[in-house]
Amino acid sequence: MQDVPRTDHDDAAEHMQVRTVWISDLHLGTPGCQAHALLDFLRDVRCDTLYLVGDIIDGWQLRRSWYWPQAHNDVVQKILRKARKGTRVIFVPGNHDEFARRYVSHSFGGVEVVDECVHLTADGRRLWVTHGDLFDGVVQCAKWLAYTGDVAYEFVLKLNRLFNRARARLGLPYWSLSRYLKLKVKRAVSYVSDFEAAVAREARKRGVHGVVCGHIHHAEIREIDGILYCNDGDWVESLTALVEHADGRLEIIDRGDRVWRPAAAPAARPQPAPDEALRPAAARQRA
Repeated sequence: MQDVPRTDHDDAAEHMQVRTVWISDLHLGTPGCQAHALLDFLRDVRCDTLYLVGDIIDGWQLRRSWYWPQAHNDVVQKILRKARKGTRVIFVPGNHDEFARRYVSHSFGGVEVVDECVHLTADGRRLWVTHGDLFDGVVQCAKWLAYTGDVAYEFVLKLNRLFNRARARLGLPYWSLSRYLKLKVKRAVSYVSDFEAAVAREARKRGVHGVVCGHIHHAEIREIDGILYCNDGDWVESLTALVEHADGRLEIIDRGDRVWRPAAAPAARPQPAPDEALRPAAARQRA
């Protein structure tokens, strides 16, 4: 079964029915979270199983300063509503919501909390599901550096928001400055490559066909030495999700084109004719 690397979501795919959805790195609790775009996606998609693959709530940011607008609460309520209506919701905590790892093997509002798990696709492939931070040397060996990098990342995202507001006024689509910088800086590219190779090696040791993870905010489907590597991306920069169709085919859904669209100009109000405008209001009412 051939997997599809990425697709741009269009209106024809509204209310799509899929077997499985993986989303991660929502970073609820931060200004960078694209909660409205995420809500649109959650409303559009129907699935049997929804995996929340870590960094759903950003505990690091919330400890620094509280930020929780209504849209972030709406995302949580939408996920809980899906669980109530029969979708199996599985939460695999990441490093930013590591507080949830204390509740592994518990269920909250129908959301199962697990440290990791294996998903069986419709075509018989076993996919290991993990957030991926355990294979990030910076997070594991120099946590202070990870915190420092997180602050710097928030600053870049703030610049990114200002930049895209300006683009929106010009009628231009969303473009991620932070994503561009990560892909252009040689050291960042090397970090991504090392991370992907480390996760794939661990998947091979576990005897599975592939792995689904998040953490590095870079959506991708590719083979690494015979192991299927899938990263579902994030809802801060790339606005992507990984889905499994009924036949087991995997696909990355890209919602980036839905962000920062300028609002439609309001319809022009009809103006009275020049001679009409000069008449007193009372006279116009009597006419």
